[in-house]
Amino acid sequence: MKVSKHSAEHYVWGEVCDGWHLVKGDQLSVIYERMPAGTSEIRHYHEQAQQFFFVLSGALAIEVGGDVVALEPQEGVEVPPLTPHQVRNVSGEAAEFLVVSSPTTRGDRHNA
Repeated sequence: MKVSKHSAEHYVWGEVCDGWHLVKGDQLSVIYERMPAGTSEIRHYHEQAQQFFFVLSGALAIEVGGDVVALEPQEGVEVPPLTPHQVRNVSGEAAEFLVVSSPTTRGDRHNA
């Protein structure tokens, strides 16, 4: 079935950030996310899920296991299970990106 940001299930996180579930399965999750300028998530890790973050627009700084990775559009980074990480929007504009997780992160997130 065809899916788009406009037809996908939407949710709000961190009070001002948006997410759209493009794929919401037990073994695979693909989320389109939007973070306004200057926002960040809480540092955390996943016991099971492996993740891949891919920037579509804007810029992100992702701390992965103590190292900061700067991502511009069309760049991504993998985050292995059990690795603390935190995403921050360091640009002056909203950042839009994909988060691919396998398996799903539901019930698998722990604040670091």
